Amino acid sequence: MPRLKPDTQRARRENILDAAERCFSRSGFHATSMQDICRGAGVSPGALYIYFRSKEDLIAGIAERNRQDFQSRFAKLAEAADFFAALEAIGKAYFVEDEPERRQICLEIGVESTRSAQIGEIHRSVDEYVLCSFQSLFQRMIDDGRIRPALESAALARIFMVIGDGLFWRSGVDRQFDLAKTIPDFVAVIRQLLNPVEDAGAQPAGIVEAAE
Repeated sequence: MPRLKPDTQRARRENILDAAERCFSRSGFHATSMQDICRGAGVSPGALYIYFRSKEDLIAGIAERNRQDFQSRFAKLAEAADFFAALEAIGKAYFVEDEPERRQICLEIGVESTRSAQIGEIHRSVDEYVLCSFQSLFQRMIDDGRIRPALESAALARIFMVIGDGLFWRSGVDRQFDLAKTIPDFVAVIRQLLNPVEDAGAQPAGIVEAAE
């Protein structure tokens, strides 16, 4: 059998991950079989197992893709001259513009992380990356004189994560919840926590390197 080109391999891998994401979001991790994912992706079991040998491998692939997506969006936030406008934009992207299934799969991974040591490690790794990214950014903003919070950067990052997790949970369990209306309120709360220095608000923070 001829070897597939790298672009074709990447496209097939992404197609399988898309199908797994849909299946896990619709039926949950345990109720979804590898056969369900094969049907959703339109591939044979043999083709699927070339890329992923288990449902845990698929979760790892989805989590890594989510981390890369966050990294790309976070870079724009960290570079933004107006942090709060950029924060509102990224909030709308995650909670309004993205498909609900993308938020649902995050909840599925979080719940399954309490049952599976392997998935728990994957979940904690992504969480730690996000936490370190925001802690580094908030510290840079403090050092640059852009914000004057009452709390240290580590505490700010933890609170930010808790609020963000709450939005993900609410959006997953209540499809009637008005996320578009809530995002500006979320940004207003974060503004109060960070206590921006108004005359320093136009200075960019620069891209923050998150801890690996």
